[in-house]
Amino acid sequence: MALRRLVLPVLCALVVTPALAQEAYPKTIPTPGGEVIIPSERHQKSYDEFKYAPARRAGDTLYVSGVVAGRAKDEGTDPETFKRQLRRAFVALDKILKASGATFDDVVMINSFHVWEGPDQPAPRWEQLAMINAVKGEFIKGPNPAWTAVGTTGLLPEGGIVEIQVIAHAPKKKP
Repeated sequence: MALRRLVLPVLCALVVTPALAQEAYPKTIPTPGGEVIIPSERHQKSYDEFKYAPARRAGDTLYVSGVVAGRAKDEGTDPETFKRQLRRAFVALDKILKASGATFDDVVMINSFHVWEGPDQPAPRWEQLAMINAVKGEFIKGPNPAWTAVGTTGLLPEGGIVEIQVIAHAPKKKP
């Protein structure tokens, strides 16, 4: 009987300990004048492996690293597929913004980096921009943020067509 009283608490501790050891996300890392925001375990792996912050707040400004819209394996290059790829990118940006206590309403600047030519292109430059604007309008209702679009010869992920980075005015919310 005494042994049973000892075994039960030990077994309970062993079962509960792994659950307690899991990190909670979003996670913040204090920095001088702000913080790094890590929204998920996947972002944590990127932070550790590639040494970049998914989002970093400096004062009242939130910098969100670029998210690439591009072809996944077995995806086509038609305009409707490109719009789905853009929606994936904007959903990913939305999740990072929300984990940082912000929304697309707080975005003041978009920087986008475009591979205008190549086998993955869904359409010529101006048609591609029109598609981006259409999808962007599903997420950003206005007033519109400033936007700089830059052409480049390639992006880090294979099949990348456009990388979208945002900057937001997002003071840290008080608990």
